Amino acid sequence: METKLHSFLNSNLLNKYLVGETSAEETKEVEFFISHYPEAASAYEKLQNNLELIAKAGAVDVPNHILSNILEALDESNDTKVIQLVQTKKIPWYSIAASAAAILFAATSFVLYQKNQMLNDENNVVIEEIFDLRSDIENNNTKLDELSKELNKLNNPDARKYVINGNERAKNLKTVAYINPVEKTSMIDVITLPQLPKEQHYEIWAELQDRMVNLGIIDESDRKLKPIPYMEDALALSIKIGTSGEANENNTEVAEISLKEE
Repeated sequence: METKLHSFLNSNLLNKYLVGETSAEETKEVEFFISHYPEAASAYEKLQNNLELIAKAGAVDVPNHILSNILEALDESNDTKVIQLVQTKKIPWYSIAASAAAILFAATSFVLYQKNQMLNDENNVVIEEIFDLRSDIENNNTKLDELSKELNKLNNPDARKYVINGNERAKNLKTVAYINPVEKTSMIDVITLPQLPKEQHYEIWAELQDRMVNLGIIDESDRKLKPIPYMEDALALSIKIGTSGEANENNTEVAEISLKEE
């Protein structure tokens, strides 16, 4: 008999019985072994516990009073001893596995979707930063090109440099004029300008043979090379203090430099 028990335990009948897939003949055989052999009952209980651990979330417990009512009805109608086998209809393991796999797939898909959205947002930020960086590089290159052109003008052998210092009325005034008679360009670089009242400003003038020409206003913000109109045959450059709304050549002169060649 031990050989039959060993063969029974090695067969798949307990698993089939557990999920409700045994025939009537196989069911009788399983219940016989469970009833008469503790080893079979123990193996069945282990299988049942393992399946319950897996199906705990999806299993529906049968109310206790249902089983009691059934047993009482059987006792009243039949004196035959009823062998109580703990067997409840369980959800097939493959259905549980499929449901678990579907839930896991959905959860994984959601997590991957969130990560993908985060990566897309990060990529968009990086792309924007790259465009900003390219824009900054282009702006810097433009400024470097302009500075290079200005330096080329200063280093041009045809360019002449004139340092204009202030007189007693503006001792701290200092500007530098660069005039290129070949390319017919003029620039001025403000070094220092004494502060003036709000209604006053500094003007640069060109002295010609028969008249004075106003070349524009200069101020502290012009601390870089600033183009000014080129005047052919100018004899001198002067800086005067003017009043807002007026352009009078008789304004107070605070600096002058001769452009005549010695």
